[in-house]
Amino acid sequence: MISAASRPYIDASVPVLRQHGVAITTTFYRNMFAEHPELTNLFNMGNQANGAQQQSLASAVFAYAANIGDPGALAPVIERIVHKHVSVGIREEHYPIVGRHLLGAIASTLGEAATPPLLAAWDEAYHSLAALFIEAERAMYAGAGITPGQRRALRVTEVTQESADVVAIRMAPEDGAPVASGKAGQYLSVQVDFADGRRQIRQYSLSDTTEPGSLSISVKREPAGLATPAGEVSNWIHDNVRVGSVLQVSPPFGDFAPDTESEEPVVLLSAGIGVTPMIAALKRIARVHPQRRVIFAHAARNARHHAHHADVLAARAVMPHLQVFTFYEEVSAHDDDVLPGWMDVARLPAWPRTETNVYLCGPLPFMQAQWLALVGAGVPVTRLHREVFGPDMLDHLL
Repeated sequence: MISAASRPYIDASVPVLRQHGVAITTTFYRNMFAEHPELTNLFNMGNQANGAQQQSLASAVFAYAANIGDPGALAPVIERIVHKHVSVGIREEHYPIVGRHLLGAIASTLGEAATPPLLAAWDEAYHSLAALFIEAERAMYAGAGITPGQRRALRVTEVTQESADVVAIRMAPEDGAPVASGKAGQYLSVQVDFADGRRQIRQYSLSDTTEPGSLSISVKREPAGLATPAGEVSNWIHDNVRVGSVLQVSPPFGDFAPDTESEEPVVLLSAGIGVTPMIAALKRIARVHPQRRVIFAHAARNARHHAHHADVLAARAVMPHLQVFTFYEEVSAHDDDVLPGWMDVARLPAWPRTETNVYLCGPLPFMQAQWLALVGAGVPVTRLHREVFGPDMLDHLL
């Protein structure tokens, strides 16, 4: 991936990046946005405000340096990032801008430690990685039949209040032309243009892939937290989107792909809004292989915050070998067939641990806890699959 002359400098950068990575990426974003404010339209500015994006990039840079000699370890991460880049509309001309500001941030943060040979090595490493992204993204744009940033106008045909803070939105093309249905586990990028001229793009998982000619997503209203701003786009969608509204939407992208087509047993575990890709997978399985053995477990705060519960019941009616387990943190006297507390793998039925794929989606602490519990229960990591994007996506490389 890089020359033998540059490799020692990259290897020597690993502990430095671990120590100074967030300082470097914070400087990088500040300087790049100051010179190119138009790029804020492509970045999640909520994640900028809470520091998540700076941490994510710092983790990515560190993981790249630490694994630069192992393309096999980097390839799955690169593929996932390529899907995200294409969904938001990253262009080839963005890479020189990013590279210049990233090297500038390394130089200004490290000071005298950023020697000319070190910066030259990172220049080579960055451009080598950028070339991989550019080639892969060019192919993905062509495969999707779109140009970078191209969206499609979809008219909202149905809005369903799935829980206290989640709405399901079904959309169909305004022009009546066919629409790619996507696969369970994939997402759409939804573009929102605000009245003040700002633009933001967010990704929402498909919640149904079984209805030809339409696309469905589920959106959770994200309130402000102690250290995080309210979800600007999710709140806008909840407050403004109605039947008849028109949204600018990307084609489906994403490499998280629960197995919906085989007849092998499968385990689907989710929490909170992580139910969205799992319900899409369950609906598809109910349509194509209703006799399949499926363990479907979901954790929610309580019944009011349990989205897509009706869809699970509908699948249960046609799937004789579907086993459903529901965990609530807050259980009332009216909750039937509910297990109290957080999801506990030990309370699920046994399955062939080494022969069954397990899919996870939910808040990061949920997935981390379930991952550890599943590995401890004898599930090989090759059978575990999770939907994440952010620093946690790289934790196996750090």
